[in-house]
Amino acid sequence: MSHNTFGHLFRVTTWGESHGPAIGCVVDGMPPGLGLTEADIQHWLDRRRPGQSRFVSQRREADHVQILSGVFEDRTTGTPVSLQIDNTDTRSADYEAIKDLYRPGHADFTYERKYGHRDWRGSGRASARETACRVAAGVLARKVLGEGVVVRGALVQMGERHIDRAAWSWTAVEENPFWCPDAAAATAWENYLDEVRRAGSSVGAVIEVQASGLPAGLGAPVYGKLDAELAAAIMSINAVKGVEIGAGFGAAALRGEDNADAMRPGNDGPKFLSNNAGGILGGISSGQDIVLRFAVKPTSSIPTPVPSIDRRGAEVEAATGGRHDPCVGIRAVPVGEAMVACVLADQLLRQRAQCG
Repeated sequence: MSHNTFGHLFRVTTWGESHGPAIGCVVDGMPPGLGLTEADIQHWLDRRRPGQSRFVSQRREADHVQILSGVFEDRTTGTPVSLQIDNTDTRSADYEAIKDLYRPGHADFTYERKYGHRDWRGSGRASARETACRVAAGVLARKVLGEGVVVRGALVQMGERHIDRAAWSWTAVEENPFWCPDAAAATAWENYLDEVRRAGSSVGAVIEVQASGLPAGLGAPVYGKLDAELAAAIMSINAVKGVEIGAGFGAAALRGEDNADAMRPGNDGPKFLSNNAGGILGGISSGQDIVLRFAVKPTSSIPTPVPSIDRRGAEVEAATGGRHDPCVGIRAVPVGEAMVACVLADQLLRQRAQCG
């Protein structure tokens, strides 16, 4: 299987399957001398870990990370950093019933058409289990970016239910199981998601990620556009079906004078009066906050039967048992943060290499 690596100077390769003995990643291009411990990584993995509330998959994984290489005396050495996370709570028997049919909304059909066979145990490499590796890599990316750059995300829509942006609080994000910045919306979402789960269904979500503290100048104006690489990285996350940056699709309804981010002199360079561009102009960071949102589809693994076919082409009804997220977008928040951090770290190293 090809294309398991992304990045240019900060390069991340992930490996492993959902129900294999372990998953992990190798990060190449990590600068030497940066402080890094397993505890640093574990903090962020715990934010994504399943089984932490009734609203996510009840798979009980400790997601304990081991640093296998690239670190000595708690500092990076400049050599590849290899990380491993053991799978300790696999239940492959849960998937026996679907090994000979194609689940609608899943990669079962396309994987088998491409490779000639598939790992039906929890979707193998197509499982969102792989995203734990991305979160681990994102911790290393944050080390490259430094403490002055803050990358954080929040769930701003669940199904058809939106937050009240006037009530936005980053403190609230850490105080509810949905990473929701609107405390009142988070409370209402509890009953809503319970109802969805009891109905044997699932819902999608929209996540917003913001990155502050970045310098102007990251990105390249043609094929290395910062927004293009961010969009590609986010679209590589399981179940993501759309990405917008800044005003995004809303920009289509604006007039030119309204969409333009007007500028005035400031004490430390230009002062922007708005941020419809999401912190990126011509593919290059402007120094404003990077703002992007991405849409995650409803979880395809649901107990409600859906018409499908089996491997012989016969009509079947596909229903998925086992342990699944009624809204996979919840645990996509730390994954989105990590992918943004990885892209920004790569772009920062490339900027230093070319421009000093």
